[in-house]
Amino acid sequence: MKNKKMKFARLNKSMSQADLAAAIGVTRQTIGLIEAGEYNPTLRLCVAICKTLDKTLNDLFWEESL
Repeated sequence: MKNKKMKFARLNKSMSQADLAAAIGVTRQTIGLIEAGEYNPTLRLCVAICKTLDKTLNDLFWEESL
């Protein structure tokens, strides 16, 4: 499942994938894979992303029930 919430939060902060990756110490490819839903990040990485984007874990990583 694609992580559109993370992508929108990143774009609202006017950050590229490379900007976010540099801010948290991972590669741009890692951010791309997370947003594409092809990589399951660790909790530590999720927290770093949330702090950088000023969001909570629920904001970015909680899946809504269908």
